[in-house]
Amino acid sequence: MPRGRPSRIEIARPDILRFFEDSGQKVFRPEECARILARKRSDWRLAVRTSSSEFVGFLCRRSPLRELRLARANHPGEPGLVRYIWGKASPFLIALSIRENAYLCHGTAVFLYGLTDQLPRTIYVNHEQASKPRARGALSQERIHYAFRQKQRQSNQLFQSENVRFLLLSGKSTGRLEVAPLVFDGEELSVTKLERTLIDIAVRPAYAGGVYQVLEAYRRARERISVAILLATLRKLDYVYPYHQAIGFYMQRAGYDAKQYERLRKLGLEYDFYLAHDVRARDYDSRWRLFVPKGF
Repeated sequence: MPRGRPSRIEIARPDILRFFEDSGQKVFRPEECARILARKRSDWRLAVRTSSSEFVGFLCRRSPLRELRLARANHPGEPGLVRYIWGKASPFLIALSIRENAYLCHGTAVFLYGLTDQLPRTIYVNHEQASKPRARGALSQERIHYAFRQKQRQSNQLFQSENVRFLLLSGKSTGRLEVAPLVFDGEELSVTKLERTLIDIAVRPAYAGGVYQVLEAYRRARERISVAILLATLRKLDYVYPYHQAIGFYMQRAGYDAKQYERLRKLGLEYDFYLAHDVRARDYDSRWRLFVPKGF
């Protein structure tokens, strides 16, 4: 090739940039970039020897694409994740790229629905586990006491990049129950719907800033939720533990109409239950048979 003649990839650059711009996608995994190259190589008349790393390297030099590394905060010795950002992308979009079919949840969904004034320090993203049989064994009071007097198990899949933390949760298989697109600041995000979010944060308050933040979210959602949808979602989630007692308690404390929270009471009050795990100093609410933090 004569000296000074542009390379094939440089000649194809306008078409490549147009493709990425038209795709509407802002965050790419390395394997997605490799698939794009394989699919478009012929159209762009790129050399067979052009590798995926060469393709991405060229774009990082000659296009708005940039590399972003997500370090494993809890496992610094293990390799992190690499993502490629086209132009600008929010931390929410980056979080969704951590795993395929992931969705935003818990405290992050609370923020996106405007149920808190606190800016998110950690982005919560859920990637569902494979379907498993329901846990065997009858529920008992002893089993509840043992489980909830221990600390809540929390994910250790924590990633960090550019002062943003991302916590990857491995939630139970639900088939993305009550997950839907939500447009936030011009970006379309996969997020748990409002009623599912309120259930999730009652089940795992630590992922929403604690019980006081959960109560505030219930207060702000009071005029927006459908109790019928919440109950239907709770039934489908099919939890072993009686989380409806905690949900009913939050609804009553948040000032819901009695007709709304009484529907939770009708599900039964067979056991003493806990508002959260590992509550050392606690009071007992006899209306909901619920142990709550002292003074709550």
